[in-house]
Amino acid sequence: MQSTPFSDPVEPFTAPEIVDSHCHLDFPDFATDLPDILMRAHRAGVTRMVTICTRLRHEPRVRAIAESHPSVFYAAGTHPMSAAEEPLATVENLVALSRHPKFVGIGETGLDYHYTAETAAIQQTSLRIHIEAAQITGLPLIIHARAADDDIARILTEGMRAAPFGCVMHCFSSGAALARTALDLGFYLSMSGIATFPKSQDLRDIFAAAPPDRILLETDSPYLAPLPHRGKRNEPAYTAFTARTGAALYGMTEAAFAALTTSNFDRLFAKAARAGAPGVGALAG
Repeated sequence: MQSTPFSDPVEPFTAPEIVDSHCHLDFPDFATDLPDILMRAHRAGVTRMVTICTRLRHEPRVRAIAESHPSVFYAAGTHPMSAAEEPLATVENLVALSRHPKFVGIGETGLDYHYTAETAAIQQTSLRIHIEAAQITGLPLIIHARAADDDIARILTEGMRAAPFGCVMHCFSSGAALARTALDLGFYLSMSGIATFPKSQDLRDIFAAAPPDRILLETDSPYLAPLPHRGKRNEPAYTAFTARTGAALYGMTEAAFAALTTSNFDRLFAKAARAGAPGVGALAG
């Protein structure tokens, strides 16, 4: 299905399907115009989105968004920067949440030592809880990694030795060594708007060296808007601009790269794939 190009000062992007594998539709940035945000996403070819809950006490409102919109799925966990502020998640709670038909991933979780290195111990405990939940449920783990490459690599490797699980390195912007570790473990790297920034050549080189069948697309909206919208509020429709950069890296057409990353998403997020993409009529509503 060819999508309707969205209005933008650059050449429109059309694709059969794009998935924004990571956004935050419950954030206050979208409180007043979520229907318009979703309409623009659909017109840009974004047929599915995964909205991420970063504090489990907010799970009901994130779930409500997914329940209200056919194109939206959700995941939930405790963000590492909040791990010391929030009650520690339990495996039992995460497993219970996973039974919802639109709950498709565990997290985001991970480690962030950039601003919150003093909470490293509780972050690592929280990460291990989320790993166990992913192992039990079979749902993919969604990892946030910043300034903690060695510990992330070690803990994920230890987890895989104990029992297998799927995983995406969300908004990947770490070093080449962590990328290699993640890929060697069978994980996926998610490309965000950061890959479009002029000073991100090292990151583009990391993606270019990765197998294209292990790449996902995301916005992390409302953050990290890609060019030409850098510095503005990001939104799922802008996945198309990141897809354009990815297509150039792999020497593919934009439509082929969008289709490939959608197939990659369906392989990792198998529960969302089983639910299928909503039809044109559902998106129009």
